[in-house]
Amino acid sequence: MRKIAIYGKGGIGKSTTTQNTVAGLAEMGKKVMVVGCDPKADSTRLLLGGLAQKTVLDTLREEGEDIDLEDIVKPGYGGTRCVESGGPEPGVGCAGRGIITSITMLEQLGAYNADKQLDYAFYDVLGDVVCGGFAMPIRDGKAQEIYIVVSGEMMAMYAANNICKGIVKYADTGGVRLGGLICNSRKVDNEKEMIQQFAKQLGTQMIHFVPRENMVQRAEINRKTVIDYEPTHPQADEYRTLARNIENNQMFVIPKPLEIEELEKLLIDFGIV
Repeated sequence: MRKIAIYGKGGIGKSTTTQNTVAGLAEMGKKVMVVGCDPKADSTRLLLGGLAQKTVLDTLREEGEDIDLEDIVKPGYGGTRCVESGGPEPGVGCAGRGIITSITMLEQLGAYNADKQLDYAFYDVLGDVVCGGFAMPIRDGKAQEIYIVVSGEMMAMYAANNICKGIVKYADTGGVRLGGLICNSRKVDNEKEMIQQFAKQLGTQMIHFVPRENMVQRAEINRKTVIDYEPTHPQADEYRTLARNIENNQMFVIPKPLEIEELEKLLIDFGIV
């Protein structure tokens, strides 16, 4: 089983990209579990047809620790298995603890056991690697592969560079490696070429360039992935290609984060600043 974490700047489209990619893998016949690591609990709703899933933390608060796997894992599109970690009550505690609690609970309940026949476990992780809880998938070896969702916007690239620093920090102890950058286009000038160069300087690859397309928003409004909502649309093929690229990926590296001056020079060279 391959364990993959998706990181990136807040609002970059991690959850949308993750769910559409997972739909592509499910369509290929892969058995996938998605673990939402965002307190908003919106990492699986497109796979569940908009169903509001009860989170692991809510379940534990209401029912105690005597729970079954089926209480926190719900079936979604194409046989996917969907989990939402959830978060603490507003203003109380650290949201990162929800990830630690959820993954520990999934392990105790046997979610990763061989009889589940999982090909993939995906972790959709909130924002940047700024606190221990959100860094858990890379810190404790829960995920071996990291993909960073990025765009040609300065802060998205800045966040991606910071995430690479986190990967470097835990590469030896957790065995984690970077599988590549996913460019979720914002139609920035020279965006594709810039992210390709950014990836090259990091020592990795741009594993796919996902064009900006209104169909993604239309599918979301209808509470579905693009592959589920409009399977013949060209954007559905973009996510299928991304899924295949991940399936066939053989390039896993310890990245070489850029100094801030190098990052700024890259942006200047491509006419962004």
